[in-house]
Amino acid sequence: MARDGKYATVKMPSGETRLILLTCMATIGAVSNSDHQLLVSGKAGRSRWLGRRPRTRPVVMNPVDHPMGGGEGKSSGGHPRSRNGIPAKGYKTRSKTKASNKYIIERRKK
Repeated sequence: MARDGKYATVKMPSGETRLILLTCMATIGAVSNSDHQLLVSGKAGRSRWLGRRPRTRPVVMNPVDHPMGGGEGKSSGGHPRSRNGIPAKGYKTRSKTKASNKYIIERRKK
């Protein structure tokens, strides 16, 4: 977007605006075969050929296996969490004291 001294202002694909050193190198463009993510496997077996095992929902696990597991019958899972107990969906995990925070001008849009 702009150059100022030894830094350039760059707008990332995520929408974040940050400062990057002018001496840094980057490749600009898009990854080829962008339609790759649109492929439908068609059956469970084709995913298994690629080494992907079935995913079990955390709500149906036991409390020993996942923070959202346990309960009697079809009980809800509570607050969404990862397997190691960190809240999911909107919880900020970036450190407030990170050294590179001063180079971020504008955070990505929610």
